[in-house]
Amino acid sequence: MSAIPPERPAPPSKRQKRQDSRTRPLGPIVPSSNVQGNALMAVIAIMSFLACLTLGGVSMVRATASSWESQISREITIQIKPDDGLDMDKALADARDIATSFVGVTGASIMDKPATSRLLAPWLGANLNIDELPVPRLVIVTIDHNNPPDFETLREALQQKIPRATLDDHRTWVNRLVSMAHTTVMIGTGVLILVFSAMVLTVIFATRGALSGNRHIVEVLHFVGAETSFVATEFQKHFLIISIKGSAVGSALAATFFLMASFWQSRSIATPESDQATALFGTFSVGAMGYVGIFFTMVIVAALTTLTARLTVMRTIDEIDLIRSDPARSDGIN
Repeated sequence: MSAIPPERPAPPSKRQKRQDSRTRPLGPIVPSSNVQGNALMAVIAIMSFLACLTLGGVSMVRATASSWESQISREITIQIKPDDGLDMDKALADARDIATSFVGVTGASIMDKPATSRLLAPWLGANLNIDELPVPRLVIVTIDHNNPPDFETLREALQQKIPRATLDDHRTWVNRLVSMAHTTVMIGTGVLILVFSAMVLTVIFATRGALSGNRHIVEVLHFVGAETSFVATEFQKHFLIISIKGSAVGSALAATFFLMASFWQSRSIATPESDQATALFGTFSVGAMGYVGIFFTMVIVAALTTLTARLTVMRTIDEIDLIRSDPARSDGIN
């Protein structure tokens, strides 16, 4: 009696195959976490922090320069030097009356003796008696910024009435402030370009390193039919995640720095350190637009990193195709 052969299991149906392919986990081409990825994330975080710090610094300097320019451009100064036989009080009153008679002048005030003494106190000491020294007296004239008076005509009128009077319209200081602001913007732009260039080069080297470590996988996928765009997309996703994490950390650190600096400045008002910092840099608050700029810097860093990684992968795969298509170069490599 012949043995009954065991029944063979039925081959899996197409539905079962599709279900197995759906439930089977697909490993990424590039490992999601490795030493190179963590190092690149740290570099991107540092570059993002420096870029945001530069952007915030440029914004603060520009705001401070604009504030100085606005304050200076709203005022002019009449200076009267003392002389024997000159009635200083009458000369000051005449200078004020001449200034207020011009169209575009909104007001004029005489700086009294106590105010002049306080102005000179840092250099000549407190409790200064200006009557004992040949100290010039000042008349502060406020003008309409949009419709300023004719400075040359005002200067000639003062010279005719008060020969010892001079007019300072602060144009030299305004020009210097404008030049300083433009120079600061140029320097900040140059620093941003250098930071982004260094980041792009770092991403290129990191992408090539990841490709070198997974070259055999990339070649197998490519030669079994995987398109270049598919491989590039896989690397692009990997570097996108790294760049988002790194740029987010760097931008958050920069925003925290400006918040802490603004908080410190608000808590240390009227101290020598705060006064010096305010005089040089203005307020450390970058405002809402500054934080918007930090956010867009984070987006630019992430987009630039992702685009650089994609282009690097596509170029590297093209180089692989070129080597494989040239027998001489392929034999030389092998």
